[in-house]
Amino acid sequence: MTVVLAVDGGNSKTDLALVRDDGAVLAFVRGGMSSPHHIGVDGCVDLLHGMYAQTGSSAQPEIAQVLLAGVDFPSEERALHDALAARGFAREIAVGNDTFAVLRAGTERGWGVAVVCGAGINCVGVAPDGRHARFPSLGAISGDWGGGYDVGLAALGAAARSEDGRGPKTRLEQAVPAFFGKAVPSEVSEAIHLGEIPQRRLVELAPVVFDEAATDPVAAEFVDRLAAEVVALAEVALRRLDLIDQPVEVLLGGGLFQRPDSALVDAIRIALGAVGTAITVRATAAPPIVGAALLGLDMLGVDGEVQERARRELAERATVQSERPIYG
Repeated sequence: MTVVLAVDGGNSKTDLALVRDDGAVLAFVRGGMSSPHHIGVDGCVDLLHGMYAQTGSSAQPEIAQVLLAGVDFPSEERALHDALAARGFAREIAVGNDTFAVLRAGTERGWGVAVVCGAGINCVGVAPDGRHARFPSLGAISGDWGGGYDVGLAALGAAARSEDGRGPKTRLEQAVPAFFGKAVPSEVSEAIHLGEIPQRRLVELAPVVFDEAATDPVAAEFVDRLAAEVVALAEVALRRLDLIDQPVEVLLGGGLFQRPDSALVDAIRIALGAVGTAITVRATAAPPIVGAALLGLDMLGVDGEVQERARRELAERATVQSERPIYG
């Protein structure tokens, strides 16, 4: 029996699965933040090692596909690979960015563009000939804006300015503090300042912004800005890879794209349709852990029936876990 260890991890949660070479899911574990950018390589490896221990498996996997946010440069890939190898994580280890998991989860082609929008934002493009288009995705220092944290921070800032008069009135003035059980935005700011509310929890405000955007111009502005950022990333990736006029898929993955009534996805689809008429835009229904597992199974050369079984069983496991969200 050959086993693939698959990991999809980010700034809010991490999924780890053991998948047999016949597609059966042997174990599925969800943990907290694993991005080496935030917790360091050693912290990341310790977290993954602990999650693997929770599976109860004593066998060394043949292949490990470890795809994480915060692994953006070749030097970061090498550092994490070497640290995992030193701990005997698997006989063969592949390390990469979590955008590759979204791309593989969303398409069987093996190429296209994927944009991830969860706690943060990132994009990858893969051409049919194997060329890649990547972005540093380091936050504000590399020109990024988007993801749940940025949207949540913008919402709190707008709510505060609405409260004290520096900005336009917005329904976020009531909705943001209500989410945290506070009366006014300044109480939320004070609680974050004093450490009573972890600042990383601002990522949880993104759904609040989406709910208010239908009737509140300030909230709608943030959703429009996010759509524009996603379109900019995807368009640049498509142009770098000469795919603008090709029948190419743009896959949208991450928590901010999972609303069934997503005006955000509709706005992105319309904007990219004006960029290239052959571009297909869709939110991926499959969780990224599916992509990580399929990339591992690809390395084993298994057939489509095996991959379809893995897709089905992993999606079922991930759906159950999503009922108990972790904000890392």
